[in-house]
Amino acid sequence: MIKFLIAAVIIVGLSIGGYDLWQYWGHYKNADGSSQQQPAYTPPPPGDDLPGMPASLEPTYQASRQRGVAGLRDFLKEYGNSISDPRLASIQLDYVVLLAQSDPAEAKRIFSQVKNRTQSDSPVYGRVQQLAKTYE
Repeated sequence: MIKFLIAAVIIVGLSIGGYDLWQYWGHYKNADGSSQQQPAYTPPPPGDDLPGMPASLEPTYQASRQRGVAGLRDFLKEYGNSISDPRLASIQLDYVVLLAQSDPAEAKRIFSQVKNRTQSDSPVYGRVQQLAKTYE
């Protein structure tokens, strides 16, 4: 009788432990069934095909983009007045995403400027809406 009771307690304990382990593993599993976590935000491909920037600035822009935050900041300071929306908005959104790690207040300020001038029919409107939760 004692052996049966001990066996029953062990079986119940293993069942509860297995259920808890299953719950813990399921908490970290994605909805699509994979156990790898997806990044919170995947930047869309660059808006290189958007109108608003002279073709002569494209090589300079690409070189600036390779330099990261500092490169985009310098590019926008020097050539920002000669670029128009929607291309300007796309470049500024790239800059905002990169800048957010080092200067979140400035990133929010620039994002607010882009959001205020972006209309719902703009090609970058979807990206603005996607980033709005993060930068407002």
